[in-house]
Amino acid sequence: MTTRISYNDCIVFLLAKANQKAQRNLKKRMKPYGLTTVQGLVLGAIFDESGLTASEIGSRLVLDNATISGVLDRLMEGGWIVKKSDENDRRVQRIYLATDENAEVVDELFKVRADANEETLAELSIEERVLLKRLLRDLK
Repeated sequence: MTTRISYNDCIVFLLAKANQKAQRNLKKRMKPYGLTTVQGLVLGAIFDESGLTASEIGSRLVLDNATISGVLDRLMEGGWIVKKSDENDRRVQRIYLATDENAEVVDELFKVRADANEETLAELSIEERVLLKRLLRDLK
């Protein structure tokens, strides 16, 4: 006997639709900065921990090496970041924000992210928001 799950009960469908809404909310806020949502997250990671390697950023954001490499290349071309050789091991490239002005903009992006979260979760109570975040963290 086959169990039929309607789309309204399918967790994959529900997560995909919630993700689309959240991505749409963040994407429209990132557009004035000329950044994608992933680029904004990467810049935030660099802002939080200056001098990370590409693999460390990828690990923190759960991005594969090919994705993080492409994102970093575009950010470097856009003048957002610079790569510098590690003082102790020249083979290791550490990543920094390129300018103090970029740091100020990236600091603004945290507010942008908070506003997108607020819009996405507007219909939920504080308790529901906390529970949703906990459940999503448990799923990843």
